[in-house]
Amino acid sequence: MMRHTTIDTPAGPFTYLVSDAGAVRASGFTAEIDELLPLVHAGLREETRPAASPGPVGDAVRSYLDGDLTAIDDVVVEQRTGGPFLSHAWRVMRDIKAGEPVTYTAFAELAGRPAAVRAAATACARNAAALFVPCHRVLGTDGTLRGYRWGLDVKTWLLRHEQGRSIAA
Repeated sequence: MMRHTTIDTPAGPFTYLVSDAGAVRASGFTAEIDELLPLVHAGLREETRPAASPGPVGDAVRSYLDGDLTAIDDVVVEQRTGGPFLSHAWRVMRDIKAGEPVTYTAFAELAGRPAAVRAAATACARNAAALFVPCHRVLGTDGTLRGYRWGLDVKTWLLRHEQGRSIAA
């Protein structure tokens, strides 16, 4: 059984799906559970119900929003893929520090495959656990914002929040 929770954030509604063991299987800046369910690997999909409370994941998100940018680092994430590179890239992505975004080129290097810039971009695009696996911290090779499943406004908000800059409402 997976449980889902939606909480309000300054960047918009944020919903997460959590397994009975407490691992995030999908998350994103949406109130629509139907936008998250297809992101969960078929081997991890289960019946979904609303959670009774935001739980430890919600507590971590609230702490992150309140300024403890490392609060989300220890949230357990469970994603699956068909290949080893994506799983490895997602683990590496979790090591990108808040306030220190990297380019796709630098991310490919961190993942041990400097020539695999497109594969690095694919890891960002296929990431189901937004915020906890911080694909928003990866920028275009020229340092500019590139696509983000939840919109460039959300990505901009997250990056500014992590850099300690005030965000206009």
